[in-house]
Amino acid sequence: MKLKSVTESFAKVIHGLKVGHLTDRVIQRSKRMILDTLGVGFLGTSTEVFHKATEYSKIYNSNTCSTVWGRPELRLPSTYAAFVNGVAIHSMDFDDTWHPATHPSGAVLPVLMALSEALPPSPKFSGLDLLLAFNVGIEVQGRLMNFSKEANNIPKRFHPPSVVGTLGSAAAASKILGLSMTKCQEALAIAVSHAGAPMANAATQTKPLHIGNAARHGMEAAFLAMLGLQGNKQVLDMQAGFGAFYANYSPKVLPNLNSYTWLLDQQDVAFKRFPAHLATHWVADAAASVRKHLVTDGVLLPIDHIERIVLRIPDVQYVNRPFPDSEHEARHSFQYVACAMLLDGNITVPSFHKCQISRPQVRELLGKVETEHPQDNLPNFNTLYCEISVTLKDNITFTERSDTFYGHWRKPLSQKDLQEKFRANASKTLSCDTVERFIETVENLEDLEDCSLLATLLKGPSPLEMVSKSIQQITVPAYNLS
Repeated sequence: MKLKSVTESFAKVIHGLKVGHLTDRVIQRSKRMILDTLGVGFLGTSTEVFHKATEYSKIYNSNTCSTVWGRPELRLPSTYAAFVNGVAIHSMDFDDTWHPATHPSGAVLPVLMALSEALPPSPKFSGLDLLLAFNVGIEVQGRLMNFSKEANNIPKRFHPPSVVGTLGSAAAASKILGLSMTKCQEALAIAVSHAGAPMANAATQTKPLHIGNAARHGMEAAFLAMLGLQGNKQVLDMQAGFGAFYANYSPKVLPNLNSYTWLLDQQDVAFKRFPAHLATHWVADAAASVRKHLVTDGVLLPIDHIERIVLRIPDVQYVNRPFPDSEHEARHSFQYVACAMLLDGNITVPSFHKCQISRPQVRELLGKVETEHPQDNLPNFNTLYCEISVTLKDNITFTERSDTFYGHWRKPLSQKDLQEKFRANASKTLSCDTVERFIETVENLEDLEDCSLLATLLKGPSPLEMVSKSIQQITVPAYNLS
C-alpha cells in the first residue's frame, strides 16, 4: 500500500511495530532508561512542585485507578497520575537526555504505568508489551526531532519534551490501547494541538509541568481518538501543523516495517549524575579537573587567592545565570555548577538546596566568573565542550577542558553506577527490599508476564511499613559500656 503522507507513515509504524521488531540493544538501553526514570521519579516526589501538582490533581477524584508513585494512600485517574508522576520525573531536571535534545522517557513511562493499572486485567499487560509501547513512544520523538536542523541544537524557543514528548505519549498510549492505524493517526493530530511550551519558563517551578502535561495530554489525545474525535490527517506534513514548532522543518515518510531500524539502536541517551541541565555536566567535569590544581594536602586554596574564573562554553542563554537565587535557577547555571564543584569537589542533590546556593563563599566566587563563547563551541549536546581557566593573584593560570563527561552516550554510566543512582534516588521513598525487587524486575522486564507486579512496587510502602522505616532510620546513640 502506497502511503499518502508522513502522518500516515507514523500511524502505520505505531500500529504495525511488533515485539519481534525489538532488538537486544534496544531492549537493554530502554531498560536502563526505565530504571533511571523510575528512580528520579521517586526522588522527585519530595519536591515542592510535585506536592503542588498533586494537590491540584486531587480535585479529580473519580475513577481513581492509577498509582501516584511511592504514595500508597493516593490514587488518581490515569491521566492525572501520569501528569503528577511526569512532574516528579522532571522536578529536579535529573531525567535522561537524548540527541537531538529532549528528555525522552519522562513523557512516556508515566503513561504506560498508569494505563497498566487502568486497563482490564485480561489480557495481561506483559513486560514485552511495556517495552514495545515505551520504545514506540521514544521512536516517534526521535523521528520528529530529526526532521529539523533547529532541533539538533539546545532549544531557544520551545521546550522539546512539551512538543515531541506529547506526541510520544500519544503514540505509546495508542500502542498499548491497541488503536487502529486510522485512530493512531487521529491521536497524533489531536496531540499536536496539545503540544508546546515556551522556554521562558525554564529554571522555574513551571518547567517540570512540561513533562507532566506531555504525559497527560498525549494520553488524552489517544482517548479522544478512541471516541472518534478527528483532526488534520496530514498534521505532521505541514508547516502549519507540527512544522509550527520548528524552523527548517522537513518531514519524511518513515521506513518500511520490513526493514525498520530503531533510532535508539543508533543513538543512546545520557544519564545524569546530578540533578541539573545536561550542559552543566561538562562544566562540572572541567571544574573537577581544575580543582585538583587548587587543592594542597587536602585543603582548597583560599578563595581570595583566585583572581578570576573564565568559562568557555556554548551560548545557551537560559543556562547562563551569573547569580542564581533559587534551586531551579541554580540547576540552569553554568556559573553556579562551576563554583560549587570548585568549592566542594562534588555536585549532589543537596548542592541545590537554598542554604548551599546562598553561601557567602559561593557568592564571592560567582563574582569572579566570566564567560566566553568560542565560535567552534556550538550549543549541541553531541559536540559541545567546556573549558575552564582559573587565574590566581600571582598570574598563574590552570586550564582544563571537558569534551565528554561520564554519563554521556559516548561515555555511558556502567550498569553498576546506574543501579547505584537508582538506589540512592528510590531509597528516599521505598524500602531497601522494594528497591532491590525493582532493580531485578526491570533487569528481567522482557520475561515479566504481568506488569501488575510493577504497579504493586510503584505504590511504595504501606503506612505501617513507613512507620517501621522511620524507626529504622533513627540514629541510636553509641554508649561505652566498658
